[in-house]
Order: sequence, then structure tokens, then C-alpha cells
Amino acid sequence: MSPLSPSSQKVQDLLLSLGYDCQVQESTTTTRTASDAAALVGCHVGQIVKSLIFKGSITSKPILVLASGANRVNEHLISTYAAEPILRADPDFVRATTGYAIGGVPPIGHLQPMETYLDEDLIQYSAIWAAAGTPNSLFKLTPGELQKMTAGKVTKVKDQLS
Repeated sequence: MSPLSPSSQKVQDLLLSLGYDCQVQESTTTTRTASDAAALVGCHVGQIVKSLIFKGSITSKPILVLASGANRVNEHLISTYAAEPILRADPDFVRATTGYAIGGVPPIGHLQPMETYLDEDLIQYSAIWAAAGTPNSLFKLTPGELQKMTAGKVTKVKDQLS
């Protein structure tokens, strides 16, 4: 097995240090989109965890939404939970707050603490897959593990059209 890239190794080391036996997998195929990731690992697109970063428009606080790959996030709901309007974070803000580029943001190991919301639709699955630091790396975990490792609030995040 080839060694992991530095970003993916960082995620792997963090998982192990937190007591999780999840194994980061890297591929030469992109996992940048939920559809790409699901095709690679052979699961339903809903089992892919999208790590989406938003920015509080008043406080500039980073807000992490861990959404099912099948869902579109209702930004109005997230604004309500965050108690302020939110903006989609630009790539520079994402990198500055997480340490990772868009398309590979893992749910853990960020440079700044984040208010975190976990899509209730992920709870139905026995296994889910999350990004692991690069646009071509993932790790498998359970929804319970995701909630525990992120301390995310399980809530409705999807748009009614999802």
C-alpha cells in the first residue's frame, strides 16, 4: 500500500489519536463530489458526508455543516441555528479556518473550532464516508462516530427540494 499524502496522513493520525480505527483510503480517482465519492466506494450518494463551511456574516465565525451527499443545504435553516445570517465561505476562508482546500475538508482536525451541524439524514445509515484531507481521500465511519468526534448537533439541514 502506498503511503498517504501529508494531508491524508494528518487526518489518519488524528483519527488514531482520538481512538478511532478508521482507515483513510486514497485513490487516483477524484472524490471531490458526493457522486464521485459514492461511485468510488460503491455506496449510496446519501452515505457521503459533505463538509460544507459557512461564515457568519456578523461574527465571521466558521460554521461546519456535515450534510448527506444526497441533500442540498437550506442556508436559511443554518442561519437560524447560528443566530445570524450566513455566507458561503470562499476558498481562502475555508483554507484559513480548516487547513484544507475545498473538496477535501475532513469533519475533524480544523485550525479553528467550529459550530457544527450534522444532517439528521446521515443517522439512517450503518456506514458513511467522509473526506480525509484531499479531493481523493475518504474514510469510513458510523454516524455515531461522526457525531461523537465532531460534537455536531444532529438536526435538519436539507432544503425541502432535496
